[in-house]
Amino acid sequence: MRKEIRIGTRASLLAVTQSTWVKEQIEKHNPGTTVELVKITTRGDKILDVPLAKVGGKGLFVKEIEDALLDGRADLAVHSMKDVPTDLPDGLHLAIVTERENPSDAFISRKYKTVMDLPRGASVGTSSLRRKSQLARLRPDLVIEDLRGNLDTRLRKLDEGRYDAIILAAAGLNRLGMADRITSLFEPAQMLPAIGQGALGLELRKDDDELLEAVSFLNHPATAVAVAAERAFLLRLEGGCQVPIGAFATTEGNTVTLTGLIASVDGREVLREEAAAPAAEAAQLGATLAGKLLEQGGRAILAEVYGS
Repeated sequence: MRKEIRIGTRASLLAVTQSTWVKEQIEKHNPGTTVELVKITTRGDKILDVPLAKVGGKGLFVKEIEDALLDGRADLAVHSMKDVPTDLPDGLHLAIVTERENPSDAFISRKYKTVMDLPRGASVGTSSLRRKSQLARLRPDLVIEDLRGNLDTRLRKLDEGRYDAIILAAAGLNRLGMADRITSLFEPAQMLPAIGQGALGLELRKDDDELLEAVSFLNHPATAVAVAAERAFLLRLEGGCQVPIGAFATTEGNTVTLTGLIASVDGREVLREEAAAPAAEAAQLGATLAGKLLEQGGRAILAEVYGS
């Protein structure tokens, strides 16, 4: 096994924390190997004054890291799975999916326990169209405002009183040791998570068999199957991470169960279906469920979203 491995990672506190965990696991599992973090600023990190949905393009938080993999500056990339597009550059593959953290979205407020406790007209901050659409469906009387910045910045804006509540991924707060900031969790029935939310993906060059062998212990089969179903759903819809699409899969024994969602941005139209299949057919399940929602009206909803 090589003595040095370079991990490409975003420079945010959460990304570095996640990559540091991977670094520690690799070094523990491969004595004598040193892992270095290569911090990279992505396009999505640079553009902070525009809602993500209006920035356009896929891979806002991964492209520059993938470039580092391709030109040899990094050997391995650690991504939040919800940020990874379904189409990867030639020569790279998403080889490992780690065990999932809590996939739920978290409600965070200084005054109110749940989203249903918010008064009419209360302001809620989120940068996600998926969250906006489901929140608008749940509470059409709320004022939903854009919220950008890293996790610390978003929490600071809440503490400064700019919002009555904000919505963040529970996984990130848990990984940063900030679970105490979570006021309550959304049930999947209220707010379906993003594709891959809570899981980490390890991307590397396809020809690097030695490295794949060294990190293969990090793969969590049940999570990998669930995420495969979710990503197949996203691929069939040709969607990115900044569209009102959600999917969440669970595995039990040899069965994977997937719930998928397509919604209009204003939350007035929400299509949601659930289906199950053998784990070996996870990708087919995702594609089939997506096709069903497209036929039910999802194609028109997405056409309007992409057109705007």
